[in-house]
Amino acid sequence: MDDATRSWLIAQLGTDTNLTDLNARYTRLGKARAVAIEVLNQRKADLIAQPSVIGVSSVVNINTTGNIAALERQIALLEADDAPPAPDEPADTSDASNSQFGIIQLIERRRR
Repeated sequence: MDDATRSWLIAQLGTDTNLTDLNARYTRLGKARAVAIEVLNQRKADLIAQPSVIGVSSVVNINTTGNIAALERQIALLEADDAPPAPDEPADTSDASNSQFGIIQLIERRRR
């Protein structure tokens, strides 16, 4: 894994991410996007396995449903077809995504 890919993964997953674990996953999966999705799915599964709301009356309330929703949004963004490419993915060179200019001839209408 090169430095650009490692930096992209850290930007997606946060600075607390274990780099040894990222290297092992990247070696196994071969794509940075697949690594990010797998790590985020694991984090989501860990949150779902725990109670989402914990409260002690008039003392403390903890609610992780917002965190679960945020992880689901980030996973959906990474899985989207129009997501920006990761550093180890080739850039999309199809004509549909490239901006192209054309020539249009403007003709003045008759005055009334």
